[in-house]
Amino acid sequence: MQSTLNARPGWGIFWMILTGILFVGVTAFVKLTGTRIPAVEAAFLRYVLGLAFLLPMLGTLARLRLPRETWGLFVLRGACHAMGVGLWFFAMARIPIADVVAMNYLNPIYVTLGAALFFGEKLATRRVMAVLVALLGALIILRPGVRVVGAGHLAMIFTAIAFGGSYLLAKILADRCSAGLVVAMLSITVTIALAPVALSVWVTPTPYELLMLAFVAAFATGGHFTMTLAFRAAPLTVTQPVTFLQLVWAVLVGMAFFGEPFDPFVILGGLVIVAAVTFITWRESVLKRRACND
Repeated sequence: MQSTLNARPGWGIFWMILTGILFVGVTAFVKLTGTRIPAVEAAFLRYVLGLAFLLPMLGTLARLRLPRETWGLFVLRGACHAMGVGLWFFAMARIPIADVVAMNYLNPIYVTLGAALFFGEKLATRRVMAVLVALLGALIILRPGVRVVGAGHLAMIFTAIAFGGSYLLAKILADRCSAGLVVAMLSITVTIALAPVALSVWVTPTPYELLMLAFVAAFATGGHFTMTLAFRAAPLTVTQPVTFLQLVWAVLVGMAFFGEPFDPFVILGGLVIVAAVTFITWRESVLKRRACND
């Protein structure tokens, strides 16, 4: 039976719209930080600053007694996510905001493929077609041979793969630990994983750069919080299509503040990917309802 919160789709849509605005803000502040600081160091500083939000949980974390296998999963997820975050920061500083957001929609596609490869989940014909449509959307965005595909675009492809691996591991961990612990351990393990690489290429940040990265940490934390509220308030079949608005905000911010040109192919490709992801989400919802009724 659904909770009261889950019966409020209007609030789910509202929180997801706010989530999109906050995550576009993250991208904008990374672009404002510039490329003087290496991407890995910028990502490290973002997570160090974000650890401030975990201070109330330090006592609980210190008393944790978890199986070795669970600790291993936390470490593996931290390594995957750290790779994705480093590549993400690299891409965000080098390609238009809209391109970053549109290609970020590929994450659920890689999660779907990973679930089939590693968890033995069945890939029905409809899901295979949806995955192929999403990959077509990525090709519409990149248009290889028509425009130059830069290092930032390639970084975003591998970013989506790394984040896909992180989300698959989160799925396992969510069955063993509380949501708060999974989020907290992600912040800690990513910070530790990025530290040695960041220190090896260290460039002393200016007060302005630290301020921009503090905004990145605050907006990212707020975005994850409002996204959680959206998921609690409404099913994914309601909130997933709303994520397309994030691309709209990205285009507007890019044009208004960074002089980025409007690219209709990025909008079209993003729409194709979101449609495919929404179909997969809807299809999984239908199958779960059938399983509950049987």
